[in-house]
Amino acid sequence: MLIIDAHLDLSWNALQWNRDLQLSVNTIRTLEGGMPGKGRAQNTVAFPEMRQGQIGLSIATVLARSTGRTVPHIDYATPAQAYGVAQGQLAYYRALESQGVIRIITDAAALAEHVAQWTGDSIADDVPLGFVISMEGADPILKPDDLEAWYEAGLRLLGPTHYGPGRYAGGTGTELGLTDIGRELVREMQRVGVLLDLTHLSDQSFWQALELYDGPVLASHQNCRALVPHQRQFSDDQLRAIIERDGVIGAAFDDWMLYPGWSPDTADNRLVSMDMVVDHMDHVCQLAGNTRHAAIGTDLDGGFGREQSPHDLDTIADLQNLIPLLEKRGYSADDIAAIFHGNWLRLLNTAWGNK
Repeated sequence: MLIIDAHLDLSWNALQWNRDLQLSVNTIRTLEGGMPGKGRAQNTVAFPEMRQGQIGLSIATVLARSTGRTVPHIDYATPAQAYGVAQGQLAYYRALESQGVIRIITDAAALAEHVAQWTGDSIADDVPLGFVISMEGADPILKPDDLEAWYEAGLRLLGPTHYGPGRYAGGTGTELGLTDIGRELVREMQRVGVLLDLTHLSDQSFWQALELYDGPVLASHQNCRALVPHQRQFSDDQLRAIIERDGVIGAAFDDWMLYPGWSPDTADNRLVSMDMVVDHMDHVCQLAGNTRHAAIGTDLDGGFGREQSPHDLDTIADLQNLIPLLEKRGYSADDIAAIFHGNWLRLLNTAWGNK
Protein backbone atom coordinates (compact mmCIF):
# COMPACT_ATOMS: atom_id res chain seq x y z
CA MET A 1 0.00 0.00 0.00
CA LEU A 2 1.22 3.51 -0.80
CA ILE A 3 2.67 5.27 2.24
CA ILE A 4 3.14 8.99 2.71
CA ASP A 5 5.72 9.80 5.38
CA ALA A 6 5.20 13.38 6.50
CA HIS A 7 8.62 13.96 8.04
CA LEU A 8 12.03 12.94 6.74
CA ASP A 9 15.19 15.04 7.10
CA LEU A 10 16.66 13.69 3.88
CA SER A 11 18.77 16.63 2.71
CA TRP A 12 20.17 17.14 6.21
CA ASN A 13 21.25 13.49 6.22
CA ALA A 14 22.75 13.75 2.75
CA LEU A 15 24.72 16.94 3.32
CA GLN A 16 25.35 17.41 7.04
CA TRP A 17 25.81 13.64 7.65
CA ASN A 18 27.42 13.06 4.22
CA ARG A 19 25.22 10.08 3.37
CA ASP A 20 24.62 9.00 -0.22
CA LEU A 21 20.94 8.17 0.06
CA GLN A 22 20.91 6.46 -3.32
CA LEU A 23 22.89 3.62 -1.70
CA SER A 24 21.10 0.98 0.33
CA VAL A 25 20.72 1.24 4.08
CA ASN A 26 23.07 -1.70 4.60
CA THR A 27 25.75 -0.17 2.38
CA ILE A 28 25.56 3.10 4.30
CA ARG A 29 25.85 1.19 7.56
CA THR A 30 28.93 -0.59 6.27
CA LEU A 31 30.55 2.66 5.13
CA GLU A 32 29.88 4.23 8.53
CA GLY A 33 31.21 1.27 10.50
CA GLY A 34 33.56 2.51 13.19
CA MET A 35 32.53 6.14 12.82
CA PRO A 36 31.97 7.89 16.16
CA GLY A 37 28.73 9.66 16.86
CA LYS A 38 25.10 8.92 17.65
CA GLY A 39 23.25 7.04 14.93
CA ARG A 40 26.28 6.22 12.79
CA ALA A 41 26.07 2.79 11.12
CA GLN A 42 22.52 2.55 12.49
CA ASN A 43 20.57 4.42 9.79
CA THR A 44 17.16 3.16 8.70
CA VAL A 45 16.38 5.43 5.73
CA ALA A 46 17.65 5.42 2.15
CA PHE A 47 15.99 5.66 -1.24
CA PRO A 48 16.11 1.94 -2.14
CA GLU A 49 14.30 1.01 1.09
CA MET A 50 11.79 3.80 0.56
CA ARG A 51 11.00 2.27 -2.82
CA GLN A 52 10.86 -1.21 -1.32
CA GLY A 53 8.39 -0.05 1.32
CA GLN A 54 6.34 1.93 -1.22
CA ILE A 55 6.96 5.22 0.54
CA GLY A 56 6.28 6.95 -2.74
CA LEU A 57 5.68 10.40 -1.29
CA SER A 58 7.39 12.16 1.60
CA ILE A 59 7.39 15.57 3.17
CA ALA A 60 11.10 16.28 3.01
CA THR A 61 12.67 19.00 5.10
CA VAL A 62 15.30 21.65 4.95
CA LEU A 63 16.75 22.16 8.43
CA ALA A 64 19.19 24.71 9.82
CA ARG A 65 18.93 26.67 13.08
CA SER A 66 20.34 29.98 14.27
CA THR A 67 19.21 30.39 17.86
CA GLY A 68 22.42 30.64 19.86
CA ARG A 69 22.63 26.90 20.43
CA THR A 70 25.74 24.93 19.43
CA VAL A 71 24.67 21.47 18.31
CA PRO A 72 27.06 20.45 15.49
CA HIS A 73 25.75 20.27 11.93
CA ILE A 74 22.42 21.90 12.78
CA ASP A 75 23.19 25.18 14.59
CA TYR A 76 24.81 28.15 12.86
CA ALA A 77 26.04 31.44 14.23
CA THR A 78 23.89 33.72 12.09
CA PRO A 79 20.61 33.59 10.18
CA ALA A 80 22.57 34.26 7.00
CA GLN A 81 24.52 31.03 7.53
CA ALA A 82 21.31 29.12 8.26
CA TYR A 83 19.85 30.58 5.06
CA GLY A 84 22.85 29.40 3.06
CA VAL A 85 22.69 25.88 4.49
CA ALA A 86 18.96 25.59 3.86
CA GLN A 87 19.38 26.87 0.30
CA GLY A 88 22.04 24.21 -0.21
CA GLN A 89 19.69 21.52 1.07
CA LEU A 90 17.00 22.73 -1.34
CA ALA A 91 19.58 22.66 -4.14
CA TYR A 92 20.32 19.03 -3.28
CA TYR A 93 16.68 18.12 -3.87
CA ARG A 94 16.73 20.01 -7.16
CA ALA A 95 19.88 18.15 -8.21
CA LEU A 96 18.20 14.81 -7.51
CA GLU A 97 15.19 15.97 -9.49
CA SER A 98 17.37 16.87 -12.46
CA GLN A 99 18.75 13.31 -12.37
CA GLY A 100 15.26 11.80 -12.37
CA VAL A 101 15.66 10.31 -8.87
CA ILE A 102 12.93 12.37 -7.23
CA ARG A 103 10.07 14.64 -8.21
CA ILE A 104 9.27 17.80 -6.25
CA ILE A 105 5.50 18.14 -5.91
CA THR A 106 4.09 21.66 -5.59
CA ASP A 107 0.46 21.55 -6.79
CA ALA A 108 -2.62 19.36 -6.90
CA ALA A 109 -2.25 18.34 -10.56
CA ALA A 110 1.30 17.09 -10.06
CA LEU A 111 0.21 15.32 -6.87
CA ALA A 112 -2.58 13.45 -8.65
CA GLU A 113 -0.28 12.37 -11.48
CA HIS A 114 2.40 11.21 -9.07
CA VAL A 115 0.01 9.22 -6.87
CA ALA A 116 -1.48 7.54 -9.94
CA GLN A 117 2.00 6.30 -10.91
CA TRP A 118 2.55 4.89 -7.40
CA THR A 119 -0.82 3.16 -7.02
CA GLY A 120 -1.29 1.21 -10.27
CA ASP A 121 -1.19 -2.55 -10.72
CA SER A 122 2.57 -2.35 -11.24
CA ILE A 123 4.96 0.43 -10.30
CA ALA A 124 7.72 1.10 -12.79
CA ASP A 125 11.25 0.91 -11.44
CA ASP A 126 12.02 4.38 -12.80
CA VAL A 127 9.08 6.23 -11.22
CA PRO A 128 10.69 8.95 -9.08
CA LEU A 129 10.12 9.28 -5.37
CA GLY A 130 7.90 12.27 -4.66
CA PHE A 131 8.92 15.01 -2.23
CA VAL A 132 6.89 17.91 -0.86
CA ILE A 133 9.33 20.44 0.59
CA SER A 134 8.98 21.62 4.18
CA MET A 135 11.15 23.70 6.48
CA GLU A 136 11.62 22.57 10.09
CA GLY A 137 12.25 25.74 12.04
CA ALA A 138 12.00 29.05 10.19
CA ASP A 139 15.42 30.46 11.13
CA PRO A 140 16.67 30.35 7.49
CA ILE A 141 13.90 32.80 6.50
CA LEU A 142 15.75 36.06 7.07
CA LYS A 143 12.57 38.12 7.40
CA PRO A 144 8.87 37.31 6.96
CA ASP A 145 8.70 39.13 3.63
CA ASP A 146 11.12 36.54 2.21
CA LEU A 147 8.59 33.72 2.57
CA GLU A 148 7.11 34.30 -0.88
CA ALA A 149 10.53 33.76 -2.49
CA TRP A 150 10.83 30.46 -0.60
CA TYR A 151 7.37 29.52 -1.85
CA GLU A 152 8.39 30.26 -5.43
CA ALA A 153 11.44 28.04 -4.85
CA GLY A 154 9.18 25.12 -3.85
CA LEU A 155 8.51 25.43 -0.11
CA ARG A 156 4.98 24.30 0.74
CA LEU A 157 4.99 23.60 4.51
CA LEU A 158 6.63 25.37 7.41
CA GLY A 159 7.13 24.62 11.10
CA PRO A 160 8.06 27.99 12.64
CA THR A 161 10.40 26.59 15.30
CA HIS A 162 12.31 23.52 16.52
CA TYR A 163 13.88 22.75 19.91
CA GLY A 164 14.46 25.67 22.27
CA PRO A 165 13.83 29.36 21.67
CA GLY A 166 13.60 30.24 17.99
CA ARG A 167 13.74 33.52 16.11
CA TYR A 168 10.06 33.21 15.33
CA ALA A 169 8.54 31.18 18.17
CA GLY A 170 9.20 29.30 21.35
CA GLY A 171 9.81 25.64 20.61
CA THR A 172 10.09 22.34 22.43
CA GLY A 173 11.33 22.78 25.98
CA THR A 174 10.24 26.42 26.33
CA GLU A 175 7.24 28.35 27.58
CA LEU A 176 7.76 31.14 25.07
CA GLY A 177 5.17 32.34 22.60
CA LEU A 178 5.44 33.79 19.12
CA THR A 179 7.88 36.64 18.70
CA ASP A 180 6.84 39.85 16.94
CA ILE A 181 8.34 38.66 13.67
CA GLY A 182 6.80 35.26 14.34
CA ARG A 183 3.34 36.80 14.27
CA GLU A 184 4.24 38.50 11.01
CA LEU A 185 5.48 35.20 9.59
CA VAL A 186 2.31 33.30 10.48
CA ARG A 187 0.20 36.00 8.81
CA GLU A 188 2.44 35.80 5.76
CA MET A 189 2.07 32.01 5.66
CA GLN A 190 -1.69 32.53 5.50
CA ARG A 191 -1.36 35.05 2.68
CA VAL A 192 1.13 33.08 0.59
CA GLY A 193 -0.52 29.70 1.11
CA VAL A 194 2.16 27.83 3.08
CA LEU A 195 0.78 25.09 5.33
CA LEU A 196 1.35 25.56 9.07
CA ASP A 197 3.10 22.60 10.73
CA LEU A 198 2.43 22.92 14.47
CA THR A 199 5.05 20.34 15.46
CA HIS A 200 7.63 21.61 17.97
CA LEU A 201 5.63 24.70 18.93
CA SER A 202 5.50 25.38 22.66
CA ASP A 203 2.02 25.29 24.17
CA GLN A 204 1.95 29.08 24.13
CA SER A 205 3.08 29.34 20.50
CA PHE A 206 0.64 26.61 19.46
CA TRP A 207 -2.46 28.46 20.60
CA GLN A 208 -1.21 31.84 19.39
CA ALA A 209 -0.46 30.45 15.94
CA LEU A 210 -3.92 28.88 15.66
CA GLU A 211 -5.50 32.24 16.48
CA LEU A 212 -3.59 33.96 13.68
CA TYR A 213 -3.77 31.26 11.00
CA ASP A 214 -7.07 29.92 9.70
CA GLY A 215 -5.76 27.78 6.84
CA PRO A 216 -5.16 24.01 6.90
CA VAL A 217 -2.87 22.83 9.70
CA LEU A 218 -0.95 19.68 10.51
CA ALA A 219 1.44 18.16 13.01
CA SER A 220 3.87 16.31 10.77
CA HIS A 221 5.60 14.19 13.44
CA GLN A 222 3.75 14.39 16.70
CA ASN A 223 2.65 11.97 19.43
CA CYS A 224 0.20 12.12 22.33
CA ARG A 225 0.95 13.59 25.75
CA ALA A 226 -1.75 11.40 27.32
CA LEU A 227 0.38 8.34 26.50
CA VAL A 228 3.89 9.80 26.93
CA PRO A 229 3.81 12.75 29.32
CA HIS A 230 6.26 15.31 27.95
CA GLN A 231 5.94 18.81 26.56
CA ARG A 232 7.18 17.57 23.17
CA GLN A 233 3.90 15.68 22.75
CA PHE A 234 0.54 17.40 22.30
CA SER A 235 -2.23 17.35 24.89
CA ASP A 236 -5.67 16.04 24.04
CA ASP A 237 -6.93 19.64 23.84
CA GLN A 238 -4.25 20.43 21.26
CA LEU A 239 -5.00 17.29 19.28
CA ARG A 240 -8.73 18.11 19.33
CA ALA A 241 -7.96 21.61 18.06
CA ILE A 242 -6.13 20.12 15.07
CA ILE A 243 -8.96 17.66 14.49
CA GLU A 244 -11.53 20.47 14.58
CA ARG A 245 -9.58 22.20 11.80
CA ASP A 246 -9.68 18.95 9.77
CA GLY A 247 -5.93 18.68 10.26
CA VAL A 248 -3.73 15.59 10.31
CA ILE A 249 -1.30 14.26 12.93
CA GLY A 250 1.63 12.08 11.82
CA ALA A 251 2.82 9.54 14.38
CA ALA A 252 6.56 9.74 15.09
CA PHE A 253 8.80 6.68 15.61
CA ASP A 254 11.41 8.10 18.01
CA ASP A 255 11.54 5.76 21.02
CA TRP A 256 11.51 8.50 23.65
CA MET A 257 8.26 9.75 22.12
CA LEU A 258 6.73 6.26 22.35
CA TYR A 259 7.72 4.90 25.76
CA PRO A 260 7.32 6.99 28.94
CA GLY A 261 10.66 7.80 30.51
CA TRP A 262 12.69 6.15 27.74
CA SER A 263 16.19 7.57 27.39
CA PRO A 264 18.97 6.55 25.02
CA ASP A 265 21.34 6.81 27.97
CA THR A 266 19.48 4.36 30.21
CA ALA A 267 17.32 2.11 27.99
CA ASP A 268 17.44 0.08 24.81
CA ASN A 269 14.98 -0.29 22.00
CA ARG A 270 13.80 -3.75 23.07
CA LEU A 271 11.30 -1.92 25.26
CA VAL A 272 9.64 -0.29 22.24
CA SER A 273 7.67 -1.81 19.37
CA MET A 274 5.72 -0.54 16.39
CA ASP A 275 2.56 -1.51 18.24
CA MET A 276 3.27 1.51 20.44
CA VAL A 277 3.15 3.71 17.34
CA VAL A 278 -0.30 2.24 16.71
CA ASP A 279 -1.24 3.22 20.28
CA HIS A 280 -0.70 6.87 19.36
CA MET A 281 -2.54 6.55 16.05
CA ASP A 282 -5.43 4.86 17.85
CA HIS A 283 -5.53 7.59 20.50
CA VAL A 284 -5.97 10.23 17.80
CA CYS A 285 -8.69 8.14 16.14
CA GLN A 286 -10.53 7.69 19.44
CA LEU A 287 -10.42 11.44 20.11
CA ALA A 288 -11.76 12.13 16.63
CA GLY A 289 -14.25 9.28 16.46
CA ASN A 290 -12.93 8.40 13.00
CA THR A 291 -9.71 7.74 11.06
CA ARG A 292 -9.55 11.08 9.17
CA HIS A 293 -6.77 12.61 11.24
CA ALA A 294 -4.18 9.92 12.09
CA ALA A 295 -1.23 9.36 9.77
CA ILE A 296 2.50 8.66 9.56
CA GLY A 297 5.36 11.09 10.12
CA THR A 298 8.24 8.89 11.17
CA ASP A 299 11.23 11.25 11.66
CA LEU A 300 13.28 8.05 11.36
CA ASP A 301 16.33 9.96 10.09
CA GLY A 302 16.11 12.74 12.66
CA GLY A 303 19.53 12.30 14.21
CA PHE A 304 19.19 8.70 15.36
CA GLY A 305 18.94 5.18 13.92
CA ARG A 306 17.96 1.63 14.88
CA GLU A 307 19.17 2.18 18.44
CA GLN A 308 16.36 4.71 19.02
CA SER A 309 13.65 3.18 16.80
CA PRO A 310 11.16 0.41 17.62
CA HIS A 311 13.00 -2.90 17.92
CA ASP A 312 10.84 -4.53 15.22
CA LEU A 313 11.82 -1.95 12.60
CA ASP A 314 15.07 -2.49 10.73
CA THR A 315 14.53 -0.07 7.85
CA ILE A 316 11.82 2.29 6.69
CA ALA A 317 10.55 -0.49 4.39
CA ASP A 318 9.14 -2.13 7.53
CA LEU A 319 6.41 0.51 7.73
CA GLN A 320 4.29 -1.92 5.72
CA ASN A 321 4.25 -4.11 8.85
CA LEU A 322 1.86 -1.60 10.40
CA ILE A 323 -0.92 -3.18 8.33
CA PRO A 324 -1.40 -6.35 10.46
CA LEU A 325 -0.95 -4.32 13.65
CA LEU A 326 -3.78 -2.01 12.65
CA GLU A 327 -5.90 -4.92 11.46
CA LYS A 328 -5.58 -6.53 14.90
CA ARG A 329 -7.06 -3.36 16.41
CA GLY A 330 -10.09 -3.67 14.12
CA TYR A 331 -9.08 -1.15 11.46
CA SER A 332 -10.48 -1.88 8.00
CA ALA A 333 -8.59 -1.68 4.71
CA ASP A 334 -10.16 1.74 4.07
CA ASP A 335 -9.13 2.91 7.54
CA ILE A 336 -5.55 1.79 6.94
CA ALA A 337 -5.45 3.45 3.52
CA ALA A 338 -6.56 6.70 5.15
CA ILE A 339 -3.80 6.46 7.77
CA PHE A 340 -1.15 5.38 5.26
CA HIS A 341 -1.81 8.04 2.64
CA GLY A 342 -5.41 9.20 2.27
CA ASN A 343 -5.41 11.76 5.06
CA TRP A 344 -2.24 13.48 3.87
CA LEU A 345 -3.61 13.55 0.33
CA ARG A 346 -6.83 15.16 1.53
CA LEU A 347 -4.89 17.82 3.45
CA LEU A 348 -2.63 18.67 0.52
CA ASN A 349 -5.48 18.74 -1.97
CA THR A 350 -7.54 20.95 0.33
CA ALA A 351 -4.67 23.37 0.74
CA TRP A 352 -3.68 23.47 -2.89
CA GLY A 353 -7.22 23.45 -4.21
CA ASN A 354 -7.94 26.62 -2.27
CA LYS A 355 -4.78 28.38 -3.45
